[in-house]
Amino acid sequence: MNFEIIFTTTNSGKVQEASRLLQLENIKVFSLNDLNDFNLPQIPETGITFEENARIKARGYFDLLKKPLIADDSGLIVPALNNEPGVLSARYSGGNSTTAKNNALLLKKMKHLKASDRNAYFHCALVYKDEFIEMLFEGKCYGRITEKPKGEKGFGYDPLFFIPELNKTFAELSILEKNKISHRGMAFKALKVFLKKRV
Repeated sequence: MNFEIIFTTTNSGKVQEASRLLQLENIKVFSLNDLNDFNLPQIPETGITFEENARIKARGYFDLLKKPLIADDSGLIVPALNNEPGVLSARYSGGNSTTAKNNALLLKKMKHLKASDRNAYFHCALVYKDEFIEMLFEGKCYGRITEKPKGEKGFGYDPLFFIPELNKTFAELSILEKNKISHRGMAFKALKVFLKKRV
């Protein structure tokens, strides 16, 4: 019997990553897009941390759907920019944010930073919730921001996020390579261990 989990996102890239990372035979991951419920409201992310936003989404969507679900909030943190973009990673460049605009703004703000100030990390907070339990899983991945995009894979800030140990950006890694070290990969691995015991 399949165990169905709703991933509370409309980002197809995230759903594909989640399905690959979980890879449990009896678990099927759906997105909000799969529900075909066009009246489903968007839960505002009003928290000031990734964990707060993930919990807000998990609780809000569970109240609406009453089904097992996972909610995440993740983003990029650059300490030298006062921890920007942080929880605003997806909408860094304003109301009409796009990946290109966000990346361009980040590069502009970092233009005059020396190499040692270009350190950054991705942080993922992932919450599983059903009628009985709410659990938090987290992951972080450290690297630095390049001076120009490199690579065609991934999404978001991936072309700017350089992993010194691999001498590649996230956007140059295969999905398997990225999942081994990424912030989301770490969080989902912990979730997978939990789900194996739960279902």
